[in-house]
Amino acid sequence: MTIGLLKEPDYENRVALLPESTKALKDLHVTVWIEKDAGAKAFASNDSYREQGAGEIKNRKEILSADLILGIHPPSDEEMKGLKANQVIMCAFQPLSNKALVEQFMTLKVTSFSMDNVPRTTRAQSMDVLSSMATVVGYKAVLMAATQSPRFFPMFMTAAGSIIPSKVLILGAGVAGLQAIATAKRLGAVVEAFDVRTAAEEEVRSLGAKFVKVEGAKDDAEAGGYAVEQSDEYKAKQQALIQEHAKKANIIICTAQIPGRKAPVLITKETVAAMPPGAVIVDLAASTGGNCELTKNGEVIQVHDVSIIGRSDLASTLPMDASKMYGKNMVNFLKLIINGEGELHLNWEDDIVANTCVTHQGEVKSERVKNILFKEETT
Repeated sequence: MTIGLLKEPDYENRVALLPESTKALKDLHVTVWIEKDAGAKAFASNDSYREQGAGEIKNRKEILSADLILGIHPPSDEEMKGLKANQVIMCAFQPLSNKALVEQFMTLKVTSFSMDNVPRTTRAQSMDVLSSMATVVGYKAVLMAATQSPRFFPMFMTAAGSIIPSKVLILGAGVAGLQAIATAKRLGAVVEAFDVRTAAEEEVRSLGAKFVKVEGAKDDAEAGGYAVEQSDEYKAKQQALIQEHAKKANIIICTAQIPGRKAPVLITKETVAAMPPGAVIVDLAASTGGNCELTKNGEVIQVHDVSIIGRSDLASTLPMDASKMYGKNMVNFLKLIINGEGELHLNWEDDIVANTCVTHQGEVKSERVKNILFKEETT
């Protein structure tokens, strides 16, 4: 079987496999092709892939003819039309918010795996791309906020007097939020964090942050560790308490998202107007509408002396380590679906395989995708 590694679009600096990961694939007895300059922006040269025995450097047309195509972003619409039935494509295409692409895969009868659909279970941790990339963005968001802020993060005792530490509020205590907490604490800030999941309180406190608790949150055991939609009563209490804490914050890092839905608005325009001058909001939920009411995706704006950074691409700003993590996740997943003879073997009894696979032979395989995108059509 041939595996083709795609070069990502110009706006993306990561690559799905670094040379070290392609070396690991040799043990699976497959042939790996690398698109020319695929790893250039992640500081991986064509020669470095050759040195690891990855195989030949190919042009894009040849890569798109491989039995199994790997990438982070899917190919263009025009390139998709050239894919053949039973080809396998593996990337991170956010199927819960990309119904048109899912339907295109069904029409083409392409077998598609979305790495951001890996179930969040203990056994799947080594394949969890979402967690890996959330680690990257949580870390980078705090560094970006520190650079943008006109204030120090830590407390200083100086000849000119004392400098009080910055107050940081983290909204959402998933992987990105917890990494943001840890990074902000290392920089010396006073940190508070909010999350609707009650299980997050212990993790927040273990990192030295104060947990902002709103009573009455609904947890859903079937949500697989993700946040779920809350009642209107809870949302009202949540909004009031968050605004109270946000108005005192120098830095807010927004990470709260619900898969397949618009991001919840947690910071209103009235709150932004009441924040201290020079405050910074980094909104990691910008691509799904943003947790701040004023966020503009892909832009940095200033409102009432508050900087609002709408960035959903921070993983791309640390391409070496982000690519390393993504590649390791992908190799671990490939080991599940490639047998000892180097051939594709899909075990539908394996919950990781079944849930990560979005389409196969014209049908949707992932129950999660079925329930969210096609529920009305099946009832």
